Amino acid sequence: MSRRHATLSTSLGELLVVAEGAALVGIYFPGHWHPPAAGTIGVEVSARDDALITRLGVELDEYLAGTRSAFDLPTAPDGDEFQHLVWGMLREIPLGATVTYGELATRLGDRNLARRVGNAVGRNPLSIIVPCHRVVGADGSLTGYAGGLERKRFLLELEGAAVVAQARLF
Repeated sequence: MSRRHATLSTSLGELLVVAEGAALVGIYFPGHWHPPAAGTIGVEVSARDDALITRLGVELDEYLAGTRSAFDLPTAPDGDEFQHLVWGMLREIPLGATVTYGELATRLGDRNLARRVGNAVGRNPLSIIVPCHRVVGADGSLTGYAGGLERKRFLLELEGAAVVAQARLF
């Protein structure tokens, strides 16, 4: 099956979902910082008629209701080797935890890679299921998120992240 896309309605807004074959390749918020390039999303399909996109909708609904902590969907995002390395690290961040860009760079062996890590995080094409919302600034602040800071705050609150609870104290 070729590349295709659908719009999926969620409590976070309308998401553009792109799939290719049996794998998801992109999930984008309205106004996403790095949307897919024109002509790369394939044909439009109905979210209800596509088994993979329907399954994503079910898993997202469960996650947003607080009854799912991980996603069980095949993915195949487009990216270079470094981006895939960073996106793999994002998948390892536990629910309710946060890390900084610098911590991820240190795990890669060079704290000076923090900007490059930030670029890879910002270009994550699989919002929510590859949890880039769990990456925060060096001081614990909520920094950029392709879906907007309000959505980032919502997702972290949903997961019970301590950094959001601490921010409410001040």
